[in-house]
Amino acid sequence: MAVRSGLWPAFLGIVLAAWLRGSGAQQSATVANPVPGSNPDLLPHFLVEPEDVYIVKNKPVLLVCKAMPATQIFFKCNGEWVRQVDHVIERSTDGSSGLPAMEVRINVSRQQVEKVFGLEEYWCQCVAWSSSGTTKSQKAYIRIAYLRKNFEQEPLAKEVSLEQGIVLPCRPPEGIPPAEVEWLRNEDLVDPSLDPNVYITREHSLVVRQARLADTANYTCVAKNIVARRRSTSAAVIVYVDGSWSPWSKWSACGLDCTHWRSRECSDPAPRNGGEECRGTDLDTRNCTSDLCVHTASGPEDVALYVGLIAVAVCLLLLLLVLILVFCRKKEGLDSDVADSSILTSGFQPVSIKPSKADNPHLLTIQPDLSTTTTTYQGSLCPRQDGPSPKFQLTNGHLLSPLGGGRHTLHHSSPTSEAEDFVSRLSTQNYFRSLPRGSSNMAYGTFNFLGGRLMIPNTGISLLIPPDAIPRGKIYEIYLTLHKPEDVRLPLAGCQTLLSPIVSCGPPGVLLTRPVILAMDHCGEPSPESWSLHLKKQSCEGSWEDVLHLGEEAPSHLYYCQLEAGACYVFTEQLGRFALVGEALSVAAAKRLKLLLFAPVACTSLEYNIRVYCLHDTHDALKEVVQLEKQLGGQLIQEPRILHFKDSYHNLRLSIHDVPSSLWKSKLLVSYQEIPFYHIWNGTQQYLHCTFTLERVSPSTSDLACKVWVWQVEGDGQSFNINFNITKDTRFAELLALESEGGVPALVGPSAFKIPFLIRQKIITSLDPPCSRGADWRTLAQKLHLDSHLSFFASKPSPTAMILNLWEARHFPNGNLSQLAAAVAGLGQPDAGLFTVSEAEC
Repeated sequence: MAVRSGLWPAFLGIVLAAWLRGSGAQQSATVANPVPGSNPDLLPHFLVEPEDVYIVKNKPVLLVCKAMPATQIFFKCNGEWVRQVDHVIERSTDGSSGLPAMEVRINVSRQQVEKVFGLEEYWCQCVAWSSSGTTKSQKAYIRIAYLRKNFEQEPLAKEVSLEQGIVLPCRPPEGIPPAEVEWLRNEDLVDPSLDPNVYITREHSLVVRQARLADTANYTCVAKNIVARRRSTSAAVIVYVDGSWSPWSKWSACGLDCTHWRSRECSDPAPRNGGEECRGTDLDTRNCTSDLCVHTASGPEDVALYVGLIAVAVCLLLLLLVLILVFCRKKEGLDSDVADSSILTSGFQPVSIKPSKADNPHLLTIQPDLSTTTTTYQGSLCPRQDGPSPKFQLTNGHLLSPLGGGRHTLHHSSPTSEAEDFVSRLSTQNYFRSLPRGSSNMAYGTFNFLGGRLMIPNTGISLLIPPDAIPRGKIYEIYLTLHKPEDVRLPLAGCQTLLSPIVSCGPPGVLLTRPVILAMDHCGEPSPESWSLHLKKQSCEGSWEDVLHLGEEAPSHLYYCQLEAGACYVFTEQLGRFALVGEALSVAAAKRLKLLLFAPVACTSLEYNIRVYCLHDTHDALKEVVQLEKQLGGQLIQEPRILHFKDSYHNLRLSIHDVPSSLWKSKLLVSYQEIPFYHIWNGTQQYLHCTFTLERVSPSTSDLACKVWVWQVEGDGQSFNINFNITKDTRFAELLALESEGGVPALVGPSAFKIPFLIRQKIITSLDPPCSRGADWRTLAQKLHLDSHLSFFASKPSPTAMILNLWEARHFPNGNLSQLAAAVAGLGQPDAGLFTVSEAEC
């Protein structure tokens, strides 16, 4: 119950008198002030006193006092009485003694504490009254809790020898209450009670009495209090072992050359983690005298053997030369036959362009697609039928068979004038004269309203030109080019990094009536909290502009992007040069790096080089390195690994360990090699790698066993265990076999699409109109997990066409048409209405 306000003046007088008598004592302990002549047993005594508390952030704290017997209790904070209205009072009576008891509570806010300036701390004390006098409680101090961000001293990386002591200092950030300190070893808590070799000093330093190999790790000092938890920069501690010689072996028997030998190994102990190799030689030879030391000359049998071996080698060499000459002549004859044949009537099958001969500069050779047995298209959508039947079922071709038992009728028709004109122009003019030849990073073709597809093999880069994207009556030469980052100036600012290849499609400025879809890989780990992703396009003046901020697309934009785990699909109605750029929003932003280890296929010298590549996890970067290593005569010696490289400004380190000193010697003069952070983060440098050079002790050495570590300081790391024979082990070579991506780089017309044209039109006609039962394009988008783009699809004349175009871009050439057919059939539309094409509709 609340105190009646009429009693306040009387009690205040008693309070002031009692307080003045006891004001000389400012100690924190409980102080009693009895009234002269009163019973001391009836003085208030506290059952609950206020205690020291901390204000965390902006939350007020609660102070509580309870006394018995007590007729009044009030708080006083920093010498001033707390207002009566700020007290919450509860009165009660003790059941055993019948004495009155009171409990009082107040709240103290951060603003009240911050009003106190200077060195004085904010404190509160409560005073209880009874008929026998007053009693003061202990003082409770209220402090604002905090923990600063920066450590006063952080641990530093160390390299120590085995059994040497390690001291890692740590002075935590300033804080109230003072921070508690704990240590992490590779993110695991260090518990001195479980490891007697480790202890933590009063100054929070971590001490390892005698370093062990297991103590090689990243150590992090962690400071925490009730406000926050702070982590220091991790310190990499490497415990190395210097090599030491084993005892000499016994002398060998005296040899034919009148010498004997003894050996020892650098294995007592062997060098570890970058420790020094043993100094001196591991083989000792001396002259010896013995009755068994007899010089013998080679007999006539040895001479005959050598002559025979030389004769066999000469015969094999001559046979190889004959085979090479025969092969070259056959190849020249085959090329001549192909170049002189004209098969331009194959229509819109996949095309491949062969350079023309010098005597016939206008001849273009187009190879037909022999992988399909469907009827050849010659310009019109309905080829001629040679049989008498007006209908037949196309079920023997891979373009139609996955859709099941639908019947397709093709109408008798002569080629349209537009398609005839296209074939005529293609066969009589050199449409590619302005485009460069011979580049493996380029594709080009001539297209009309039927559309098509361009691909740069083994790069993940393609351009899908949907039907009707090119206006009817127009014929365009279109190209697709992959640029090397060093050939294109792409300015990056701040924390920006290149996540994709730089790709051009053109020519710029051509009129498109539907968006084309540009597909390319990226190496980002996309998350809205860590990345801000932008699509950049180069303007005609050469400057780069942000044309799309991913996640903030508007349906009216000229560009749109479907971002997936390793690829992005860009809808655009304007051709040009594009790149995907990411800006890190936190240190959690990471790029995927692919780590590849290469070494020579054949080793003819004592030196053996292991090259460790650190490249973007994209198909185009992998293709470049594989082609480079083929020229260098390299082979893959370990399965590739993925490393997540964070925006932490820390470099990438590489080291080699556990090289058997009796067989190999490492020429690395330091404990590790390092690739600077910015060389990797900006994404514009190719072929980033480090080379570890080893030297064989003997030319007969062929077995190699060692470890290669690759890690980012305070980040992700990978370890490779190498164990193979350098002369005959090729088990990893097949892992990087470049696969063909759908054959030739240019596909024109219906052969460029998985979905047959007439069935595509039926699906569009059926699903574009809104349906109250939900059997329309919206449900199809949901079934294909594309419902996040509904607003973009709805802004286009045919939403269903956009969905099918995206499906084509994502699933060519290995898309499962049966799954798409099942998704369409599951919308409630009758199968016959979608997959049967009548003669009148052709």
